Amino acid sequence: MLVIMLNCVTLGMFRPCEDVECRSERCSILEAFDDFIFAFFAAEMVIKMIALGLFGQKCYLGDTWNRLDFFIVMAGMMEYSLDGHNVSLSAIRTVRVLRPLRAINRVPSMRILVTLLLDTLPMLGNVLLLCFFVFFIFGIVGVQLWAGLLRNRCFLDSTFARNSNLSFLRPYYQPEEGEENPFICSSRRDNGMQKCSHIPSRRELRVECTLGWEAYGQPQAEGAGGTGHHTCINWNQYYNVCRSGDSNPHNGAISFDNIGYAWIAIFQVITLEGWVDIMYYVMDAHSFYNFIYFILLIIARPSTGIVAPRGGPHLVLSVAPGAWCGV
Repeated sequence: MLVIMLNCVTLGMFRPCEDVECRSERCSILEAFDDFIFAFFAAEMVIKMIALGLFGQKCYLGDTWNRLDFFIVMAGMMEYSLDGHNVSLSAIRTVRVLRPLRAINRVPSMRILVTLLLDTLPMLGNVLLLCFFVFFIFGIVGVQLWAGLLRNRCFLDSTFARNSNLSFLRPYYQPEEGEENPFICSSRRDNGMQKCSHIPSRRELRVECTLGWEAYGQPQAEGAGGTGHHTCINWNQYYNVCRSGDSNPHNGAISFDNIGYAWIAIFQVITLEGWVDIMYYVMDAHSFYNFIYFILLIIARPSTGIVAPRGGPHLVLSVAPGAWCGV
């Protein structure tokens, strides 16, 4: 158990991004500890094989947890044998993460608990099937209603921007928070809550701008930059064309453009993390009554209870997408 704990500490202290070629003293020390841990596990495996035998019902490979130890040691041997060759070892080195699982074979109560948990996994089949139907049905509805709508932004009229030589302005309106809190507008064919006419007036030095574009380039507009006058050009009033842009909110992570992105948004909603923002985006772009979709989705979150059979330790699982609780 002490060696397993030492292995956990050394794995947590590795810095693969800084020590790519392992030239620092810190990395060399950790590699030395890792070599010792591997040698200890390998020696333990060999001693067990000699004492119990290799094949058979009560021999070393006859036990499932011993086979896990054997796999971990053999993966380590493969890593050492391929070291120095032009071979990527990153996939093999990930097997080191399984070394702490050897503690399961050392603590009987933990072994019983893990075995019981694995035995209950087949019972979750109906729950997973129900989750699939919920995701699939709500995902199709979301794609049919809101595909591409979260890309809506308020753009400048192209003719106005070209004739007025306003290339220094942004192509579409962005609030101070940028794409973290985008201004999603509703087109004329939709009945969303946010129109381009709702864009607030531009402010400079906490003063609301009142001039039009005609003042651009005139002496009074030069002083309107905030140096001596309390007037400036309200460019926000010219972002009055609502059309589809190139990006979705949160760096493109939130959208209903296809069933895959819809499932990601649905998963975030049922975890109750940031789901209100998604609901507001959809309401702004499409309709106020879209809140019904999200309320139904939260109510329909699958949950069930699973109890272990009689005669053994009882394990109750409350299963819901994004939430596991074991008692």
